[in-house]
Amino acid sequence: MEPQSGSWLQRIKSRRYLSTLTITLTLAVGILIGTVVSREVKGKENANLSADATPLQVPAPEQLSNTFSRIAKQMEPAVVNINTESTIKPPTNRRRRGAPQGDDNGNGDPFQDFFDRFFGGPNGPQAPEGMRERSLGSGVIVDPRGYILTNNHVVERADRIRVQLQDEPEGVLHDAKVIGVDRETDLAVVKIDGKRELPSAKLGNSDSMQVGDWVLAIGSPFGLNSTVTAGIVSATGRNIVPQRQFQSMIQTDAAINPGNSGGPLVNMHGEVIGINTAIFTEGAGYEGVGFALPSNVAAKVYNQLISPDHRVSRGSIGVEFNAQPNPALAQVYGVKSGVIVSNVRAGGPADQAGIKQGDAITSVDGKPVKNGDELVGEISGLKPGSKATLAFLRNGKPQEATVTIADRAKLYSDLLGENEGGPESPAPTESKLGLSVGNLTPDVASRLGTPPGKGVIVQDVKNGSFADEDLGLQRGDVILEVNRKPVNSEDDFRKVQAELKSGEAVALLIHPSRSRPGTTVFAAGTLP
Repeated sequence: MEPQSGSWLQRIKSRRYLSTLTITLTLAVGILIGTVVSREVKGKENANLSADATPLQVPAPEQLSNTFSRIAKQMEPAVVNINTESTIKPPTNRRRRGAPQGDDNGNGDPFQDFFDRFFGGPNGPQAPEGMRERSLGSGVIVDPRGYILTNNHVVERADRIRVQLQDEPEGVLHDAKVIGVDRETDLAVVKIDGKRELPSAKLGNSDSMQVGDWVLAIGSPFGLNSTVTAGIVSATGRNIVPQRQFQSMIQTDAAINPGNSGGPLVNMHGEVIGINTAIFTEGAGYEGVGFALPSNVAAKVYNQLISPDHRVSRGSIGVEFNAQPNPALAQVYGVKSGVIVSNVRAGGPADQAGIKQGDAITSVDGKPVKNGDELVGEISGLKPGSKATLAFLRNGKPQEATVTIADRAKLYSDLLGENEGGPESPAPTESKLGLSVGNLTPDVASRLGTPPGKGVIVQDVKNGSFADEDLGLQRGDVILEVNRKPVNSEDDFRKVQAELKSGEAVALLIHPSRSRPGTTVFAAGTLP
């Protein structure tokens, strides 16, 4: 019975399986037929719709915005690559000109590391002594006869300068000579002797630029010729180095990198409105903050550098004031705008015109001035010997005075221990260190905040000398000691420096110019 029962159960299961399979196949066929029918219907509907569809079209290139490319093509022939060569000298602890010294809390100039990395300072990469160093920069041709505007730091201390034009084959270089430099604005003019008229750029008015305006930066970052980057004006009147009164910059987020220095910043009219000068970075590369010297400043400097004197003379009226506006000071003196005079130089133009301490200068020749930088900018741009009208407030009452502009260097020459020459004016003491010094008068010592009767003042520093390259000295520094020996007169200095020998370590204790009273630092190196 068990075998029969098993056979019956197997037959029942087999029939159920076949029935299920039949039902499944039937449903599948139905679904398939329905799908085919459905697709046929939809296909017919789509066929009807495609007859009414409009084909897509790509617009012609001229219909797109081509402002950037048009300006780039216009400007690129006038932008040059500047190649410089110099001999590497022994690394030193040289301090950068105008940079404040660090204190015992480790505080120093926040831009120091940036300058070191971007311009090759003492904290940047060092090459072996005696090797030839090659560096790259940019420039812009501003005169078809071969005059090129660039940065001073691009060509400073270069033994050889060569220029590559964009419209000539790569490798064709033209030797260039320096026409003039201005350290205050970090500008330089170099010239190449071309056999043809060169493509030149047109300068624009930087005063017309506003925050948010589009600009292009053109140059050779990292040696990549004809690189164009775009951005906007991020800020105007930006002072990145407090000690440089004449470097009021245009800030931009157009990418600027090492090698862009000296290249143009261009507006949407294809005009140069700035000379790319610096970047702020923590990694030696682009981080969205770049600076260009305004074209209006560059034009004034250029015109003086191509003059027969090849130097920049700046106007002055002989007044002093607080570097930063102080609301409390303005409130006490009842001044809402203008520059409050803290000191008037005796016998200077302002003194002769009747300007007094506490007066607030509000305009120069009708142009308002809101702070000290604007006042310096206006006055320094005036030619020595010319006249200007100052509007000022005295005890809240508006007044005017006419001043005769003086030469800034001559007006303040005694602050550097200099004089105009004469029968009682001895020549400054020259030094094997590459500098000249003069006696420090009590008046100058008082102004500089140095101890009375202590030290001698640096009157001049020879470019490329030991004092310049190794010690980093500059005009106005006060030398207090040489190798631990006090130098309180020219005679003291002459005796001490006469004992110095080649290969000997030299350490100077100095009071740096433009530093706080009582500040002293060391400058040291090995005498060549």
